[in-house]
Amino acid sequence: MFTRSKFVRTFVLTYFLFLPANLPAQTPAPSMSRQSGTDNEYQVGAVLWTQSSAEYRALAYQSFSLAKLRLDQALAKRHTTKLPAVIVDADETVLDNSRFQAELILRGVGYTSQAWQAWCERAEAGAVPGAVEFLNYTFRHGVHVFYITNRRQGEKAGTIANLKKLGFPDVSEETVMIREQGTTASKESRREKVRSRYRIVLLVGDNLNDFNDDFAGKSIVERKAQVDREQSEFGSRFIVVPNPMYGDWESAVYDNQSNLSDSEKSAKRKATLRGITN
Repeated sequence: MFTRSKFVRTFVLTYFLFLPANLPAQTPAPSMSRQSGTDNEYQVGAVLWTQSSAEYRALAYQSFSLAKLRLDQALAKRHTTKLPAVIVDADETVLDNSRFQAELILRGVGYTSQAWQAWCERAEAGAVPGAVEFLNYTFRHGVHVFYITNRRQGEKAGTIANLKKLGFPDVSEETVMIREQGTTASKESRREKVRSRYRIVLLVGDNLNDFNDDFAGKSIVERKAQVDREQSEFGSRFIVVPNPMYGDWESAVYDNQSNLSDSEKSAKRKATLRGITN
């Protein structure tokens, strides 16, 4: 039934999606991986691939299949008296927000924190293929699950509702760890809080910053070099879920600058491409 409350939520999201991209920010600025602007046509291929390709589903299933294998191996080893835990990111790791990304493209508008909060409050994100099954398997085997996300306080209730609606386990005020007001995007203090009480056997994310801070604010070359230094962790303790739509990889393309115009970002993207003539 299309209730009055559903109508209001739908109206609010539609209203905010039509807000001009250059409207003064009323909430803290979004992370650099979600820049405001209306030049989002270049994202069409990435969103289409995420929503339409069987390859994306296969890779997501593959990620969580490997995660299950590594979890079983970790649990079979001798360990300390600390209880085991798994840490997962939320967006594009267990929650699929491609409908939100597609809506921005279809309406020709840029990301705003208001529109994002309205989307989070709707609690209508889908589940990344394989995520629900893996985390329920994890929980059944006595492993605690922590959802460390850079969603904010106003988005926490909707996030918890969304996770519960999709059937994710161990979802509570304590286990859904948001980015607190006035803090940086770093997740390290939250990971450390879990580490102080639990033995972290696995971390799952779509962004390298979901694993540690070694990659934060670095250039394309530096990020790749850091991956090479930590290569033994990937597929072992670190499980990466594919996300071509946005992330800190894109911030690196823009030299981690947050104030570029659409034309400047477009020029950066083209300059970063490597063809047969360069």
